[in-house]
Amino acid sequence: MTYRALGRSGIEVSSVGLGCMSLGVDRPRARRIVRRALDLGVTLFDTAEIYGPYKNEELLGRALKGRRAEAAIATKFGWRIVDGKAAGTDSRPEHVKEVAEASLRRLDTDYIDLLYQHRVDPRVPIEDTVGAMADLVTEGKVLYLGLSEAGEANIRRAHATHPITALQSEYSLWERNLEPRILPLLRELGIGLVPYCPLGRGFLAGSARSSQEYPADDWRAHDPRFQGENFAANVRAAAAVREIAAAKGATPAQIALAWILHKGDDIVPIPGTKRRVYLEENARALDVALTAREMARLDAALAPGEVAGARYNDRLMGYIDR
Repeated sequence: MTYRALGRSGIEVSSVGLGCMSLGVDRPRARRIVRRALDLGVTLFDTAEIYGPYKNEELLGRALKGRRAEAAIATKFGWRIVDGKAAGTDSRPEHVKEVAEASLRRLDTDYIDLLYQHRVDPRVPIEDTVGAMADLVTEGKVLYLGLSEAGEANIRRAHATHPITALQSEYSLWERNLEPRILPLLRELGIGLVPYCPLGRGFLAGSARSSQEYPADDWRAHDPRFQGENFAANVRAAAAVREIAAAKGATPAQIALAWILHKGDDIVPIPGTKRRVYLEENARALDVALTAREMARLDAALAPGEVAGARYNDRLMGYIDR
């Protein structure tokens, strides 16, 4: 495993992290995956209070027992949680401190390496939220601060309040909205990028099916890019990933991750999985070298105009600060 600095903050993590949302509730299996990830040199583990809710943090804390020093734990706050579901955003300063204390207890740790605001709260000035987060840094309970799916103005305002280490946002071959303005801004300010869903919710790994083949409680059943003509068009667009993978003796997932890794050494993707075979496969993406011609072919095949459908439905898009 190789390692990368997240911007100019000083924190260094594995070049590929682990998104923990998909670990589920099976404690023995989660422990095996986390321990195997540590053995592979993975150090960045990403969770959130809303995953579960709450249970995912507990799961990760137990899995890291005895090996906490090997891991950089990232977690996220920012939702008002009612009856086990997100019921809007809540980044009031007093709430920030309450949820951080609760996350520390669930993770069974004295400090959080990287604390993100999960979504910008339009009712609370970002300076107030980041100010409360900065207090946690002063108290030694948090080491670094991050934002998730924040837009340009709020990134600048937050960074002026306290240095922001990382932006977490969806970024992959088939979701490129960061490229025109957000990525240049991050590099101007010295902020790292942590892409979630780097495999396009499995689509780029070649394992996706059309939306009607998923049960109603599976989010892919309602994902616009998995529906009808969008799905068919996206399968055609992703053919370049499969073809380059076959030519290089790699998997489509490894090509999709290698593409991200080639986009800059300040980018650390966090693919999620609960299966050891995929964990190991993702780690080996670091060994895949793409030529300038292959990168250009991938860029063109899955350019924004070639991918059909929005990345979220209208309700969820409403929480994206763009």
